[in-house]
Amino acid sequence: AGADGPELVITQEKTRTEITIPMHPKLCEIIDATPMVGVKTLLVTHFGKPYTAPGFGNWVREICDEALCPGVSAHGLRKATATRFADLECSDKQIASFLGHRSAAVVSIYTRAADQKRLARGAMRKLIEAGK
Repeated sequence: AGADGPELVITQEKTRTEITIPMHPKLCEIIDATPMVGVKTLLVTHFGKPYTAPGFGNWVREICDEALCPGVSAHGLRKATATRFADLECSDKQIASFLGHRSAAVVSIYTRAADQKRLARGAMRKLIEAGK
């Protein structure tokens, strides 16, 4: 666990980059209630084996369909996380560090809409405050 609470250390398959991310308390509760296989594998198939990247994506899609969220993908959830952080006014660097992106420029793809809304709202507030 880190200074601020439990953390996950993940090696991203695509880049082979190891990142450390803090865990949300609700995730900690779920993990505590989940049977573990070994010390590194959190999510496993029905056969007790680690997911392949395509298998994980299919599994996420299946559970989202079961949760009445059709058409949701693992990448869509990742994008939603970036957008949610952007709506909370996290910096591109903060979002990049959480998602494991090497460049904050990649994050701007996901945060552009949130930034536009926030900036437009700020502009309108200034206009109203100025009495115009």
